[in-house]
Amino acid sequence: MVETRRENKTAIKQNISIEQYLEKLARFADSEYGNMIRSQFKDIEGGSELAMLAAPSTEELEQLKKAVAIMTPDEKEKADSLTDEQVQRIASDAQVDHAIFAIFINGYALHCKRVS
Repeated sequence: MVETRRENKTAIKQNISIEQYLEKLARFADSEYGNMIRSQFKDIEGGSELAMLAAPSTEELEQLKKAVAIMTPDEKEKADSLTDEQVQRIASDAQVDHAIFAIFINGYALHCKRVS
């Protein structure tokens, strides 16, 4: 009985695509709420990279869109398990900040693997 419940839960849970995850982040880009979140997570130098996972800036969002756009269908399908080398290559090919793209991919992987 327990195994059947686990199997059903796994079968029901469907991960969102990398594009859907990006859209989810985009809704708070440079919004009043997003700016509040970013200000709460600022470090002493004024950066708030981890807040990007809740509310990216317009610049960060554009970089992420650019990187996702050049990903192959296979990379998009397996985005939650890309290697560090693959993430760096995609960021380089898209000419975007490697750290921003890595944080985004890690956030997506955590989203996909979370227990609901």
